[in-house]
Order: sequence, then C-alpha cells, then structure tokens
Amino acid sequence: MSEEEFRNGPVVVGVDGSPSATEAVCWAAALAARRNLPLRIVHGFSYTHGFYGGDLPVSTEVYAALEEDGRRLLSAAGERARGLEPGLTVETDMPTQPAIPLLVHESQYASVVVLGTSGRGGFAGMLVGSTAVSVVAHARCPVVVVRGRADGGAVPVEGPVVVGVDGSGVSRDAVGVAFREASLREVPLVAVHAGLDVEYDPAPAAAEPDEQRILSEGLAGRQEQYPDVHVERVVVADRPRHQLLEWSARAQLVVVGSRGRGGFRGMLLGSTSQALIHHAQCPVMVVRYRERAD
Repeated sequence: MSEEEFRNGPVVVGVDGSPSATEAVCWAAALAARRNLPLRIVHGFSYTHGFYGGDLPVSTEVYAALEEDGRRLLSAAGERARGLEPGLTVETDMPTQPAIPLLVHESQYASVVVLGTSGRGGFAGMLVGSTAVSVVAHARCPVVVVRGRADGGAVPVEGPVVVGVDGSGVSRDAVGVAFREASLREVPLVAVHAGLDVEYDPAPAAAEPDEQRILSEGLAGRQEQYPDVHVERVVVADRPRHQLLEWSARAQLVVVGSRGRGGFRGMLLGSTSQALIHHAQCPVMVVRYRERAD
C-alpha cells in the first residue's frame, strides 16, 4: 500500500511514563493537529507486569496499583495533548497487551506511530529502547522516533525536512511523505542522494549524471503536486547514513525508507534507518511498505 493510502488513520503514540514518551506525546499532538487527524494515546499493560521472576505473582492490591498507574499516566498524557492543541480529538486506551505487539497492531490502522527514544524500563545509556527498534522493524505504517539535539536540548521545531532518496520503491513513498510534511510545516525540503548507497557492494559509485538521474526520478511528479515546497537537491559520493546524520543536526525531521536498494533481501531495517533511529539529532520517520489486508 502506498503512502497515499495511509493518510487518514489516527496518529498513535505509545506512552509509559518516561520523559522521552512525554516528548513523543507533545510531538504527536502537534503532528495530529497539523494533519487534522485524531490523536490516539496507548499504553500496553500485560499480565506479565504482575509477576516477579517466572512464577511468583504479586498481590491483587499491587497489580491493581500498577493498573491504576497506567490509567493515571494515560490521563496525564491526554491532558497534556489537549492543553498543547486545544480542539484536538484525543483518545486514550490501555489494552491488556505488551507494548510491542500492541503498537504493531495499532500500526495497521494508524497514519503514523510515534515513540520516544527509550522507556522507563530501558538500561541507562541505551541510545534507543527495544520497543522503538522492534516497532520500527515490524510496523505497517510510518513510525517516528522522537529524538533531540546531541547537546540534550529540546526536540527541534525549526529547520527543513530532509529525505533520503535512493531510487527504491519504499524511498519513493518516503519522498511523498516528506513533501507533505514540508508543505504542512511550510519549510524547505532537502532531498539527499548519497552515491555510495549500496552498502555492501565494493564496486565504485556510479558516475555523477547517473546519480543526478536517480535523484530526479525519485522526485518526479512531487514538485508539481506540492508547488509550494522549495526543494534543495543534494548529490554526494558518500554513505547515506553519514550524510543524513549530518543533516539531522540542522533539520526538524528526517524521513527515510525502512530499507534501501543496498540492503540484503529479507532485512526488516537497513543500516541507514538503524543508524538514524540511534544517532540522529532530530525526529526520524521511517516509512515502510504497508501490505494490504486479505
């Protein structure tokens, strides 16, 4: 399913009470308001939360307290979103399901899933949590991992939208999403094609005219669709992850496909998207193909 077909679902954001999840709620609320879509805030609550070790259940009182804690953080997240974006339609839900399968399930119906970099259960020093990595790898809609600048500052809201272009099918979908985001934000779009985009091919990069052609074909038709978006075209002989990480220090959003034309067949995530969700200095949107339901 192309990017044209997953526009109308809600913006879904996962929360767990961590500071990064709070940042994700704020970012998701702004995105939902900008797209004129409802915001759905979810918290995964599994019965496994009520066990210590393998077979030692906690008391009913403790389990009830954990459940109440989940409802409180959902309520707080909903209030925060409504306070930031008055008039926004906000829904909260706490299915009895672990976070990863819950969010992957939600991705079947969402326009986008938004996550923080790490949850309150993560190890100190982790660059990105296991939930974010797993959801990005398995979701059926675009996923945003909300990241901030390297200096620990706030999540950026200024700068261009940057998109990686490599000629693959999912890259074309990413370009469409990036154009739309740039148009809605009224900012320029930087389209980056790095000539050394076949990560495991030792052959030299293609000639410059070929690289320009790949970029032009990747952008074909989009400028006419979004005439208000100013596009800066960047063609370099470099690895895409290097270039996109550099651009992330100046961007407010980087958009990439989940796996480019240089990845191994069957890979869920390419090296570029993995590098960005771990090291970028702005929110990263990873666009995946969405399969049609039978």
